[in-house]
Amino acid sequence: MKITDYLAREQLTLTEFARRAGVSVAAMSRYASGRQIPRPETMRRLAEASSGLVSPADFYAPPDPADEHHDPVVAARHYLDTHPEVRHVDLIIADTNGVCRGKRATRAEAIDVIDHGLKLVGSIFGLDIHGDNVEEAGLGMDSGDRDQIAVPVDGRILPMPWVGPDAAQMMLTLLDEEGAPFFADPRQVLCGVLEKFRTLGFNPVVACELEFYLIDRDRTLLGAPQPVPSPYTGRRDWSTQVLSLDEMDAHRTVLSDISAAMEAQGVPVTGALSEYAPGQFEINLHHVADAAVACDHAILFKRTVRAVARRHGIDATFMAKPYGGISGSGLHVHVSLADEKGRNAFSPGHPGADERLRHAIGGLMAAMPESMAVFAPNANSFRRFQLGSYAPVAPCWGFENRTVSLRVPGGDGKARRIEHRVCGADANPYLAVATILGAMHWGLANQIDPGPPVEGNSYDLVAPSLPRHWSNALDAYDDGLILPRCLGEAYHQHYGRLRRAEFERYEAEVNPLDHAWYLDKL
Repeated sequence: MKITDYLAREQLTLTEFARRAGVSVAAMSRYASGRQIPRPETMRRLAEASSGLVSPADFYAPPDPADEHHDPVVAARHYLDTHPEVRHVDLIIADTNGVCRGKRATRAEAIDVIDHGLKLVGSIFGLDIHGDNVEEAGLGMDSGDRDQIAVPVDGRILPMPWVGPDAAQMMLTLLDEEGAPFFADPRQVLCGVLEKFRTLGFNPVVACELEFYLIDRDRTLLGAPQPVPSPYTGRRDWSTQVLSLDEMDAHRTVLSDISAAMEAQGVPVTGALSEYAPGQFEINLHHVADAAVACDHAILFKRTVRAVARRHGIDATFMAKPYGGISGSGLHVHVSLADEKGRNAFSPGHPGADERLRHAIGGLMAAMPESMAVFAPNANSFRRFQLGSYAPVAPCWGFENRTVSLRVPGGDGKARRIEHRVCGADANPYLAVATILGAMHWGLANQIDPGPPVEGNSYDLVAPSLPRHWSNALDAYDDGLILPRCLGEAYHQHYGRLRRAEFERYEAEVNPLDHAWYLDKL
């Protein structure tokens, strides 16, 4: 609700509301007229003073969903024209690890990028987690470290509420020198998979569900993370906290600011809950009828969570297994298929729905072993896969069963979907979803039967068979026959070389545990 609408509804004067919110009358006048956007702390005070009726989103103009296919250049220029307070724009592109990279551009530079694109080295998709070039990937010196052309994804320029009204951001994707999609850009890989579905007359509807930890900036003496001390007791709580409202209350301010920041960016979130470990949370992103946009939202969400946490003096991490012995963090992907009329093609009553659902699940199960190197992209990722931990260790499926890797949730049949529960929170959303959708397409095209659903505890009923170590996953990936067809042979080889090189560098390191266990014993 706009401030002016709130004042009319409550029959308040601008001065009275300014006093209630603890801001000056002059500032309130600028906020009400739209001449100035409040800073995040002020937005929170305005929301509290209005019982949530004046929200951060009311100071921005989120993208209009009905205008989803507008001209990116027109949309971006319109945002800058209507937001003269913006002084710089972060130009963002997510690398193979899902890490946001790019450039902080001035307003004038951003306009030039909107009109002409940005020269950007293709080797940005040949970096390891440290940002170092992996020459084995072939995008560095062997190619002359050539520039490609980065262009706006869809022209949406979005606010950065954790910084202030003078800052904005715009997502980019990479084209090659001929203007075609650059083969190594994960977003372009996903768009290629989506084209396969269009030939079947279906459109994937996707939602990403991400878990993360809030952690103290102070590490242990060994450099390990630790929970944020409770603001109520000052103590660090190491106990299980599933669905704890006390845990939610303890971190209410930072979680509220995360949700408000996502809302200001036009990214719909559907709620938050406390997960299985201290400081572990999940905030759900709403389903979107464009899988690439759903992954854009996931990238923006991860960037927002980390940035907002830093403003509150703590850290946030999407590392898959930051603590031994307690829950890891996952990326659960919900997928349904819409037909040409927008109807859910998995919904009971839709012609062929049950067979279609089974074949999609069959493809996911068939491709799952070779997909693990995408779903779990580093050494730490595999520490999450423990028996009985709700992290799947075998390809299996079931109805309303959280012990399986592929769950069909209960509830309204119109919302029938597959919940893919394998990926770690550290997986690149574009690659994870491209792999999931590619496997579903494979199952549909080849009518793969998944076998009967599991009823009961899958950890007791289905023998572990998925690769649970990085080296085994990389071997399964290299030997796979499905993913090269889904992702394209060129990208399949590129990703395999990149990950294999990082694995070999990791294995060559001598870590502190080697010293602790062996140095004085041998």
